[in-house]
Amino acid sequence: MIIDCHGHYTTAPPAHEAWRDQQIAALRDGGTPPPRPVISDDEIRESIETGQLRIQRERGTDLTIFSPRAAGMGHHLATAEANARWSSECNDLVHRVCGLFPSNFVGVCQLPQAPGVPPANCIAELRRCVEELGFIGCNLNPDPSGGHWSGLPLTDRCWYPLYEAMVELDVPAMIHVSSSCNPNFHATGAHYINGDTSAFMQLLQGDLFADFPTLRFVIPHGGGAVPYHWGRYRGLAQDMKRPLLSEYLLNNVFFDTCVYHQPGTELLAKVIPVGNILFASETIGAVQGIDPETGHYYDDTRRYIDAIGWLSDADRQRIYEDNARAVYARLSRQLDRQLATPATQGATV
Repeated sequence: MIIDCHGHYTTAPPAHEAWRDQQIAALRDGGTPPPRPVISDDEIRESIETGQLRIQRERGTDLTIFSPRAAGMGHHLATAEANARWSSECNDLVHRVCGLFPSNFVGVCQLPQAPGVPPANCIAELRRCVEELGFIGCNLNPDPSGGHWSGLPLTDRCWYPLYEAMVELDVPAMIHVSSSCNPNFHATGAHYINGDTSAFMQLLQGDLFADFPTLRFVIPHGGGAVPYHWGRYRGLAQDMKRPLLSEYLLNNVFFDTCVYHQPGTELLAKVIPVGNILFASETIGAVQGIDPETGHYYDDTRRYIDAIGWLSDADRQRIYEDNARAVYARLSRQLDRQLATPATQGATV
């Protein structure tokens, strides 16, 4: 089974994003936020069948761990109350996708973060999504200011109430920034990679996992600069009198394969242990074109994994399925229940 751990609802019906724009305009102008849009099941089906589901079938993947569009979270654009309404709308829409296509998508939630607002503010929505909607994780923005980095690092105790809830619910977080408020930092080309790299360094500097030994994070986009500079981080850990990174962080921190060329994917697989790599494509996402050097889509990341000759079949099994099941423990339980139910025998899950 090939599980893509990183997919966003980037093809949501236009009325969804339009409502957010209207909500932000109402906040700016002192008006009344509009009612939530009415989006039909047929609109959702069309957006998925012509987009993510089509690509799943073309590229031979089975299941996508699916969340709202990361750039659309826009935590820095509105108040905590407005972001809570927006997050609820986004999560409910993803839930509808998963209900219409239960064999192909499983939900991960957006959190209603806002600059200067305690992370504990997110717990109620996390619980709702996990306990009522059947979601298996969350996306956690390490910089809800959108590029100012005005908040406290992920290792600060202000985050602890949220981490306690994650541990209790047995769900991981993908560490994922949203859009950039600074034109100097392109969202997907700079801000995302900056966020991945900064979050890893924060974890290296702190001692978070001594307090939360079962807390799990996925750092997307191949870990940003981390695998490429692994010697730098090993050396910094050594200078800081930290244990080996394999002991200090890699029981809790995992990386996805959203690396859009063969050499980069091979580097990831050489540097990071196979047990810490989760297959992902971010489709439909950051890079959607065809690579003229290969004739294939940049984000067809399965091709890169399949082309690494020195990976064993057992290695690929871990990257494609087993690691996602281990990190997203609720996913594994859901899949096992489906496989044990006679009505779903033979179905694609």
